[in-house]
Amino acid sequence: MIFPRPSSPNLLHLAVVLGFALALPGCATPPTDPDALAAYEEANDPLEPMNREIFKFNQFADKYLIKPVAQGYVAVVPADGRKSVRNFLNNLRSPVILANDILQGEVQRAGTTLARAVFNSTVGIGGLFDVGSGIGLPFHDEDFGQTLAVWGLGEGPYLVLPVLGPSNPRDTVGMVVDGFMDPLNLWLDHTGRSYLIYVRAVIDGIDRRAQVLDVLDELERTSLDFYATIRSLYRQRRIEDIRNGEPTEGVPGGSNMSEDGSPAGKPAQAESPALESDSVSENLTN
Repeated sequence: MIFPRPSSPNLLHLAVVLGFALALPGCATPPTDPDALAAYEEANDPLEPMNREIFKFNQFADKYLIKPVAQGYVAVVPADGRKSVRNFLNNLRSPVILANDILQGEVQRAGTTLARAVFNSTVGIGGLFDVGSGIGLPFHDEDFGQTLAVWGLGEGPYLVLPVLGPSNPRDTVGMVVDGFMDPLNLWLDHTGRSYLIYVRAVIDGIDRRAQVLDVLDELERTSLDFYATIRSLYRQRRIEDIRNGEPTEGVPGGSNMSEDGSPAGKPAQAESPALESDSVSENLTN
């Protein structure tokens, strides 16, 4: 299911605690058949029974709350308005992206992020207009989960968090760190405006869900196992994110990734492609 990258440390704490508490009794028993065992290890989903139950809950929440709100958002807000909302939200993430660029040693990408923030915050009227892309400074995203991968930490088992959706232990830790790393969150929290953190997270989630309304419906309609499809898309996209958009071979692994999901020879300056066909998997990681 498609859910936002949360901005609130408190919301993250709740999801993480619930997820790992539910994980305790939810492990699957590895099969003994060699072929089945190979497929089990490739899926990297020892918590599948628990994950599928949380996935069902998330689908229920999406069907009766998140999706209808996203549909209303599309009906009321024109495409140009939604684009400005996304530009504004992306611009707010600039400090977090910049910090992770630096932590990953991506000097050129850090420069791009900083220049984009300056141009979009000024000429782009607070980020409502993506001036940076128009002058050769395309948007790219980075998060602390990717940073941990660059530092060599494996992804761990696949994990579905309540409400927040697909993740793994490495990316869950990354989301928590990003939440505390965000200077806007810290300022809002220390000035009695913490409710705006939740407002931002809700708007971000609605906008991301709106971007994939038709694509996700078609994916669910044509998938033999929607849960497994989402799992594969999530893992594939995260590998490509870690490699800064360089295509990988196969799902969910990649030809230049180690078995634990950490990168082997990440390219330094490749930009992430903005392909419509990647819209579902991109939003699974955000």
